[in-house]
Amino acid sequence: MPSRLNASIRLGCYPLIIDPIVCKKRLTKVLMDEGSGLNILVILGAQAYPLEYIDLPVTFGSRANFHSEVLTFEVVDFLGSYHAILGRPCYARFVAIPNYTYLKLKMLGPNNVIIVSSAFSHTFECDHEHYELATTIVNSSKLL
Repeated sequence: MPSRLNASIRLGCYPLIIDPIVCKKRLTKVLMDEGSGLNILVILGAQAYPLEYIDLPVTFGSRANFHSEVLTFEVVDFLGSYHAILGRPCYARFVAIPNYTYLKLKMLGPNNVIIVSSAFSHTFECDHEHYELATTIVNSSKLL
């Protein structure tokens, strides 16, 4: 039986990339990572050590139906392909439920359920960019 899905779309294999508003700025490449115990805010650089902790407001949804919370971020100087990584503290604070098959994040808003979606094409591009960056870093470092 032929697959009804495009062969290039491997459901459940791509990361959930969202675009929340963080401190009044829309970030377009934020990785939702259930495995992370931290919320990480990335600044471009070559090191991967924590610089400081900062509390910032994060908002999901639209003007008619939104949910805002203040999250604590660990700020790292890291060469990465994402603007931020939101981990379990974000899921817990927003009581958010991810669906990696359909690349959606759901949470309660004041007027209804908020559904944050990620386009497969955007997610694929971010995943490819992350792979290329990781490959470049590995190939450029001297292995002992």
